[in-house]
Amino acid sequence: MDGMWVEKYRPTEITDVVGQRGTINSIQGLLENVAQMPHLLFSGSAGTGKTTTALCIAQHILGENRPNYTLELNASDERGIDMVREKVKRFSRYAGMGEIPFKIIILDEADEMTSGAQTALRRIIEDAAKYCRFIIIANNVSKIIDPIQSRCANFRFTSISKEEVMGRLRQIAEAEGIPIDDESLEMIHDYSGGDMRYSINLMQASVSDSSITTDSVRAMAGLAKVTDVDRILQMAIDGNFTEARQKTVELIKTYGMSESDFLKYITAAAFKLERVDPSRVVRIIAEYDYRILSGANAEIQLSAMLSELASK
Repeated sequence: MDGMWVEKYRPTEITDVVGQRGTINSIQGLLENVAQMPHLLFSGSAGTGKTTTALCIAQHILGENRPNYTLELNASDERGIDMVREKVKRFSRYAGMGEIPFKIIILDEADEMTSGAQTALRRIIEDAAKYCRFIIIANNVSKIIDPIQSRCANFRFTSISKEEVMGRLRQIAEAEGIPIDDESLEMIHDYSGGDMRYSINLMQASVSDSSITTDSVRAMAGLAKVTDVDRILQMAIDGNFTEARQKTVELIKTYGMSESDFLKYITAAAFKLERVDPSRVVRIIAEYDYRILSGANAEIQLSAMLSELASK
């Protein structure tokens, strides 16, 4: 069980990418004439194969030269215009490439870039087209400015089916010699929401005594604490704001439940309560979910959400 399974079993050939048959077939058509390949824009939810496909394309085109002629950047870590001007522009300049058709820049989570950085990137894409191809990756394509979208061939990555996710997980477990039953596989899929990367990481983390069981998956995923979210919502509805907030902080900081998971579980809990209008509760939750996604401090926003729930 050496190393991270998500990297150990990452496909290296584009034909091995799970799901996305239509998209992969279209990309294979582009690769038949590499010299004419346009810049690419991949969009879709997390864990659907966008980055893996980009790496497979780089491997297909550059082969053993991939490390020297591929630049991978995560725009969520380096969002400003300086990153675009200094790193991307410097790398995209011509340097004796021999038989290499062009360099490849993989820009992940590009939808987190500022509008100024995207505007600068647009000009660099134009100037560097002779020597470089960009593969731009985004979860939310609507956050990518139109001038960049128009300069790329756009591909939408859809959610991977439950059967395909479970099939891939089963292959990895068999390769590792780790017993796992269908119930555990379904639990991993359901908890990860179809995110292949998260599914693989959760499966590896759930190995206990050389096997994977529903109990070990539940323990690693934090599912045993889901019922606590139900109680937190009830506390807030009953007006016990302080107690509800303390329990929320405990779940997130002590037990490691993510803010997004907390919001997902509390939304589900809203439909279990009696004598409560779930539509009102969900509208409140949605407002604070949007604020967190927009960059507001998660702990403060969750506290404000509980306060609002407790005041009505």
